Amino acid sequence: MRGEFNGLKALILQENDTTCYVHCFAHQLQLVVVAVAKKHDGVSDFFEQILLVVNVVCASCKRKDLLREKARERVQKGLCSGELEIGRGLNQETTLVQVGETRWGSHFNTLTSLMKLLVDVLVVLDFVKDEGGSLANRQQASIIVAYFKSYEFLFYLHMYDILR
Repeated sequence: MRGEFNGLKALILQENDTTCYVHCFAHQLQLVVVAVAKKHDGVSDFFEQILLVVNVVCASCKRKDLLREKARERVQKGLCSGELEIGRGLNQETTLVQVGETRWGSHFNTLTSLMKLLVDVLVVLDFVKDEGGSLANRQQASIIVAYFKSYEFLFYLHMYDILR
């Protein structure tokens, strides 16, 4: 937004050099929330694990297809049993969302997608743990599954309701 050469600020100043640029306070607040969260070791570790989950699960088309298939089966079973409702905008196909470094909104979207797909993500991680292509992938999946079973993970995962 405020880039010296190609940002919106530069473009506006080219048109009218008497304008005054004020940085968006909402964006500044987002930057502060992300920076403060990253200073806490537990929160920082939590988001590193989330980033690792997204990278491991979405690293290959086979894993993404398995995630999509498991989610579809879960939704289909829920619809047949009456646990899920049918309606406009409900039960949409979703995938894990990559975390952006500077926007709390992207962190929130990633956590929301993970909450919706947690059971399916665990199935994919178990698949990678058992049949992953490389030893590094299998080890990463094992570490993530162990972290998912910890109290710390569940605590931070539900903290997003507060920060919503």
